[in-house]
Amino acid sequence: MQKRTFLQTVATVGLLGASGLALAQDNVFKIGLILPMTGQQATTGRQVEAGVRLWMAQNGDTVAGKKVQLIVKDDGSVPANTRRLAQELVVNDKVNVLAGMGITPSALAVAPIATQSKTPLIVMAAATSSITEASPYIVRSSFTLPQVSVALADWAPKNGIKNVVTLVSDYGPGLDAEKFFKERFQFDGGKVSESLRVPLMNPDFAPFLQKVRDAKPDALFVFVPSGAGAALMKQFAERGMDKAGIRLIGTGDVTDDDLLNDMGDTALGVVTSHHYSVDHNSPANKKFLEAFMKANKNLRPNFMAVGGYDGTRLVYEALKKTAGKGGGDALMAAMKGQIFESPRGPVFIDAQTRDIVQNVYLRKVEKKNGQLYNVEFDVIKDVKDPGKAKQ
Repeated sequence: MQKRTFLQTVATVGLLGASGLALAQDNVFKIGLILPMTGQQATTGRQVEAGVRLWMAQNGDTVAGKKVQLIVKDDGSVPANTRRLAQELVVNDKVNVLAGMGITPSALAVAPIATQSKTPLIVMAAATSSITEASPYIVRSSFTLPQVSVALADWAPKNGIKNVVTLVSDYGPGLDAEKFFKERFQFDGGKVSESLRVPLMNPDFAPFLQKVRDAKPDALFVFVPSGAGAALMKQFAERGMDKAGIRLIGTGDVTDDDLLNDMGDTALGVVTSHHYSVDHNSPANKKFLEAFMKANKNLRPNFMAVGGYDGTRLVYEALKKTAGKGGGDALMAAMKGQIFESPRGPVFIDAQTRDIVQNVYLRKVEKKNGQLYNVEFDVIKDVKDPGKAKQ
C-alpha cells in the first residue's frame, strides 16, 4: 500500500513538473537570429547582433508577460547552412521568430521554412528587392538596393557626371543596384559605357578597376556588400584612379561607417546614397550612437546595426500588440503598418509589401575632428522600394 502511494506521489509530482515546464516554455518567446559571424561578411553579423542586443538591453527581456530569449547561430553566409539552422531552430528550439539574414541567398533559402511553419522572418540585412515576395511571412527592417541606387542616379547627371561605368558584386543586390541605377541614369540623359560584375566570394577588384581606368568614364558607380568597401577603396587608390579624374560614387555600403576611418583620405569626397549615417543629426541617432559605442568598446555602428535594432523593435511592438498571445499570423499582422522614429529617421512598414519605407540621404565623405564621416547634404523623403513601384 505504501509502495503504491509512493509511486502515485512520484507520478503526480512528475506531472506537475512536466506541466510546470510546459508553463515555463509557454512564457518564453524565442528569437532565432541567424547571421554570418565568421567569414567575409563577419562584420555584418557582428553589427546586426550588437543592434539586437542593444534594443533588448534598453527595453528589457520581458514583453507582454513573455521572457524573450535570443538564440544566435552562425551560418558563415553559406545558404545551405542558413537553411539547416533555420530548420533546427523551428523544429527543435521552437522559435517564435526567425531573424538576421546577412545576404540575400540566405534569406531566400529560409523563405520556404518561414512559409511552411508560419514563422515570421525579420530580414535585418539582406537588400534584394524581391526578398519580401518570397514568403508572406517576411518583413524587412534593412533597406533595398533600388531605394538607394535611384537617388544617386538622379543626382549624378546634375553634377557633371555624364558617362559612368558600373561595378557590382555578382548576386541579387548587385544586380538590383546595376539595373536601377542604369535605368534611371540613362533616363536622366546619362550614358553607362560598361557594366562589370565581380564574384561575391573572394573578389579581386584589380582587373576590373584596370578596365575602368582604360575606359576613362567621368565616374565609377559601385555596389559591394558591407565589409568589402575598404579593399575596393585601397585598390582604387593604388591605381591612382582619383588622380586620373575618375570619381567614385556608390551606395552607402562602399563607405561603410564601420570601416570608413580605415580607408584613409582616398575616401574624401566620395558621394554615396544611403538610409543611415552615424553623422545623421537627430536626437534619436545621438542617443543610439552613444549607447551603441558604450556597449561595444567604442565600435561605430553602421546601417546593419540599425537594421538589427529596428528589427527587434518590430518584434517587441508586435508582441505587445498581440498581448503575448499571438502566433505567426497575428505577429505578422501586428508588424504591418508600424510607424516609428528610427536612428535613421522616420520609417514605416508598408502593409502591402511588408517592406520598409524610409528617407534616403545623399552624403559626401568629409573629415570632422580628425575622423571621416558620411555627411548628409540632401534627403529624399519616404522612399518606397522602386522594385515594387507597381504594387
